[in-house]
Amino acid sequence: MVVSNITYFSPMFYLTGFPGLEAIKHWIFIPFFCMYLVAISGNCFILIIIKTNPRLHTPMYYLLSLLALTDLGLSVSTLPTTVGIFWFNYHSIYFGACQIQMFCIHSFSFMESSVLLVMSFDRFVAICYPLRYSVIITGRRVIRAGFFVILRGPVALIPIVLLLKVFPYCGSLVLSHSFCLHQEVIHLACVDTTFNNLYGLMLVVFTVMLDLVLIALSYGLILHTVAGLASQEEQLRAFQTCTSHLCAVLVFFVPMMGLSLVHRFGKEAPPAVHLLMANIYLFVPPMLNPIIYSIKTKEIRRVISKILGLRKANAESWG
Repeated sequence: MVVSNITYFSPMFYLTGFPGLEAIKHWIFIPFFCMYLVAISGNCFILIIIKTNPRLHTPMYYLLSLLALTDLGLSVSTLPTTVGIFWFNYHSIYFGACQIQMFCIHSFSFMESSVLLVMSFDRFVAICYPLRYSVIITGRRVIRAGFFVILRGPVALIPIVLLLKVFPYCGSLVLSHSFCLHQEVIHLACVDTTFNNLYGLMLVVFTVMLDLVLIALSYGLILHTVAGLASQEEQLRAFQTCTSHLCAVLVFFVPMMGLSLVHRFGKEAPPAVHLLMANIYLFVPPMLNPIIYSIKTKEIRRVISKILGLRKANAESWG
């Protein structure tokens, strides 16, 4: 399946998955299966809870629903090729399918960055302007922000993803992950790819990095407001409303920045480092976010306790 020489339209790429660990790949899939199970079931559970509880039909929980949908999309984007490699030993992927997968992965990543930015603004208004929260954060504005989140990443990605189709590819068309990433595919082109490289860098700077700066600014203002509260108890109570969002920000941005640095400046790093960072970046945030919000969000925790209480009562009645 490895293609040599110059191919002006590559019909097939080869996904390595976990080079050197083929003998134990079925054991490796166990933690991946658990992460997929937790990510997909956990985010679906969050969506069902918010959908079926009218008390949670508020802007804050609409944004949480959008975050859960984004995490769900990110998990589903990598699922076909990862399962294909582990279960069916199928490593090949057509160029068109590779384009679609990388478009989905990067789109959902940019969407998640945007959702976290909007959520930080929501927390900023809730803490800094609590009396005006219901006036500033309305359902209509959340819907507009949702459309912005959905469209910003995919629209910006279209040019560089489509441009990959016209590049000639040469050498071994082998990708080191179990999924397609633009950073890897572009390195296989045997022509000048300066435009794609610069465009991709600018895209990351003006979306993800800008989002991170604005989130940091929001938290700077939040900390300034919290520090001005009268008692330590009020300060703690106010900041606790941000802990789940702050954890989600760290879980998403730290692996993403690590992966970007490794791809751009760590070309001499062992392949295992690239592999580890890519998998942490794509698999860990969708798995941890529903756990974080289930533990840290009082309303969701109350609903879960109610469900578990009902099940316990039913089990006792049957017993």
